[in-house]
Amino acid sequence: MRSLQFKVFVKFLFFVLPVVGLLYSCGSDDDDTPNVIIVPGGGDGGGDSDGAGLTGEAAVKAYGKRLEVPALASEDGLFVAHESNYGSKSVMNYCLEFSPRAMHSRWVAFRFDGITRQITTGRSSSDAFANDPLLPSQYWIGSEYFRGYNRGHICASADRVWSAEANRQTFYMSNMSPQGGNFNAGIWADYENHFRSKGRDATFADTVYVVKGGTIADGQTLGTVVRSNNTLVRVPRYYFMAFLRVRYGTYDAIGLWLEHRDYADSERKDLAAHLVSIDELEQKTGIDFFHNLPDAIETSVEATYNKTLWGF
Repeated sequence: MRSLQFKVFVKFLFFVLPVVGLLYSCGSDDDDTPNVIIVPGGGDGGGDSDGAGLTGEAAVKAYGKRLEVPALASEDGLFVAHESNYGSKSVMNYCLEFSPRAMHSRWVAFRFDGITRQITTGRSSSDAFANDPLLPSQYWIGSEYFRGYNRGHICASADRVWSAEANRQTFYMSNMSPQGGNFNAGIWADYENHFRSKGRDATFADTVYVVKGGTIADGQTLGTVVRSNNTLVRVPRYYFMAFLRVRYGTYDAIGLWLEHRDYADSERKDLAAHLVSIDELEQKTGIDFFHNLPDAIETSVEATYNKTLWGF
């Protein structure tokens, strides 16, 4: 039995539509908080101050204030937060914004901190791939392979080994992207391994905030993959990562922009070649990263990056 404290969906709407569930209108006319649909679970609370274990409007507003969560898209979308238990508390494992138009996540966000950087388990069994139980069934794409592509993790399995449940959740198909095999096991894995080592290093950062994804906007895809239920999943033309380090109250950020293609071994030796500032990454993706930072800090850390600091 799954031990999530609650289940939360957030759907962004231009108009208030008839829905089955609970509809809340949050905030005033000058508030950025969208209308939301909350489907609470049967947990007994006990969460932390960042939103885990909460329900209703309080959960949405708390999650939206987390540093790793980007600004949410104006297009229709679903916000999904996956939690796992750590002792008596419920902890955010990762969250994502799912695009029904693309049948693919727009981004996946998580953090490495004192709890989630721990290694207490390994990779789930090979048959762990499953539809995301927090998504409405009309957005399920099936667990089978993408024809011609790997089921590439966005939040990697190895990123979430602080509990067996947390690792199993990374195999939900909402966290998968159609990735070329050489790309997935090659340069993408190289970057994952490098930045994961930074996130796990408590001497490098108190917390590392992470956003990863593939591009699904018009003009930024390689086409679509047809699923067994005839749904079309967009194949990203580019992949990206964004990182924010906090160390003793000091902030540093860096971005990665990577074309979805095979890379020669010689290209994989120069990982610094694909690093960008967060400002540049925002221009390329249209995503507003780390917008919950104070304005002065956000402006400073997003304008430049220090590749030496990040080990390049």
